Amino acid sequence: METRQLFSFKNKYFFLKFIFAFCAAILISSLKLDYIEGFLYDQRVILKSSLGFNKIINPKIALVIINPKTIETYQGNPSFADHLELIRKLDEFKSKFIVYEFRQVQNDFFDIDGTQSEKAHFAEQAKEFKNLYISTQDLKMKGEKDDLKLKEPLDSLKLYSFPVSADSKLFAKDGVTRRLMFQYQEQSMMHPVIAAYYNPEILNTENIQGQFELLDSKQVYIHYYPKGTFPTYSFEDVIKNKIPEQAFKDKIVIVGTDLGRSTKDYVATPYLREPTALTVAEVQANQFQTLISNNAPIRVPKLIDQLMTFLMCILTVYVTLALKPSRGLVILGSTLFGFSLSAAALFMCFNLWIGLAHPLLALFLCYYFFIPYRLIKENRRSWEYYQKNQLLSQVEELKTNFISMMSHDLKTPIARIQGMTEVIYKDVQPLSNSQRDALDTIRSSSDDLLKFINAILQYGRIESQGVELQKQSKDINQLLIDVIKKHEFLAKVKKIKIIQELEPLFPVKVDPELIKQVFSNLLENAIKYSPEDSVVTVKTREESDKVLVEFIDQGIGIPSIDLPNIFMKFFRTHTVKTSTIKGSGLGLYLAQYFVELHQGKITVSSEQEKGSIFTVELSVDS
Repeated sequence: METRQLFSFKNKYFFLKFIFAFCAAILISSLKLDYIEGFLYDQRVILKSSLGFNKIINPKIALVIINPKTIETYQGNPSFADHLELIRKLDEFKSKFIVYEFRQVQNDFFDIDGTQSEKAHFAEQAKEFKNLYISTQDLKMKGEKDDLKLKEPLDSLKLYSFPVSADSKLFAKDGVTRRLMFQYQEQSMMHPVIAAYYNPEILNTENIQGQFELLDSKQVYIHYYPKGTFPTYSFEDVIKNKIPEQAFKDKIVIVGTDLGRSTKDYVATPYLREPTALTVAEVQANQFQTLISNNAPIRVPKLIDQLMTFLMCILTVYVTLALKPSRGLVILGSTLFGFSLSAAALFMCFNLWIGLAHPLLALFLCYYFFIPYRLIKENRRSWEYYQKNQLLSQVEELKTNFISMMSHDLKTPIARIQGMTEVIYKDVQPLSNSQRDALDTIRSSSDDLLKFINAILQYGRIESQGVELQKQSKDINQLLIDVIKKHEFLAKVKKIKIIQELEPLFPVKVDPELIKQVFSNLLENAIKYSPEDSVVTVKTREESDKVLVEFIDQGIGIPSIDLPNIFMKFFRTHTVKTSTIKGSGLGLYLAQYFVELHQGKITVSSEQEKGSIFTVELSVDS
């Protein structure tokens, strides 16, 4: 019944922990942690590049950049005539697509100066190049009749949507550009249209990897490459033919600026969050390459994120409440490291983006929530243990005092019994045989009772205040001879022969009374538990700086299951409990205590029905 109740309690306790972990996972998963998640995502992007997992062989994109040196060469921004010459040069170099990534203000080129006639001439000539695309951030709404155009006289040039989206109001809200919009209101942007030339698979936009829906658009995360990945040439070098012969052949050429005078020419990226981290032209190159390679990072479903958060809650709750703090910290630290490492490895090898923010927050929150709870619980348990220990100490003290008091009170009547027995023995009145037998029984019983009381008194003294040694330099052999003489009568009664094999020994500093009691207890046990007509051998010898004393009998032996407990107080083996052999269970306990008090050791080896060997080991230097 008790086992069933305990099992039921454990199940209930586990169920409560499970419910808490489940609720904590739901609560934590509902928190908006896009900023943290974005930061952790950026670290994986940086790590992937630093470990060399992010390289392109022969990219299909090249950049033509107007930089400060260009301004110095042309003594200002290149004119419309210069740009027309650039377009013709790129056509001569057999570039496949030309994308103008210039800022416009009110649908007018902001970085190109020219008269109305120059603009008109540029527009007329530019129309001849079918694969010339002028980018805009504007989006055409579905159903709008008019195309996106520049202002007159450039209105004959069509604008194409090449949006660059930053996380300004959505997701991480940190201004970092991580997303590429490839479809808006079921209308494809120009990125997948141009990229499909190199990867026909994405003509069907459903085949684009890692896509997700956001409002009326379909987007993917940009697979970023480090700054300088794409071949870059200056405007004036292209005009002067100072470029490799095959630099633009069959490639997408993006024309942009890198003048450092407006933050609108740059975007923050996972590599660097500064306002001038990467030019818009190079971001466009990354967007094209993501679609060409069709390797956009794949963010795992939110359900997986919630499951990982729940598992982290379950693990943290269990570890915090069930394991030792040091072991728990090792497990949680290993889990934290292993989970982060696995997420990084999956991102580097398979472009899988597993959310880290919610699971890691679950680990920290659950740990710091339950650690105080555990401390309170353990302090309460410690206080209960302390109270119980105090109570047990008081009970033990009362028990010791009671035993001591009772033992002292019993010694007086026993002494009277022994005294009256001696008086009767010495009386001139002769005793009958039956009277003498009864008197022998009284004397034997009183002697046994006195030995038991003396053992109890010694135990009480040890438990209450301990024993102080009164060391003297003594011959161990002589102490043994004295003990053997006292037990010769007991051995003679059982027809047991005591053999002495005593080697010459150096004197040892011991408390003679305590050591004699040790020897007496061991010899008495050897005689008591040996059959009639057997032999008890007492041996002494020296080994290095130790004196060894052995008591060898041919008695009933000790069961192997009882050997580890033989020196416990009040312990008696189950074989002697059912016999007529009397004992208090304190003799071996006291013997071990007195020997260890001398910094010595007492050991036993025994085999049932073949006898036992008790060995006392004393140090010569003690």
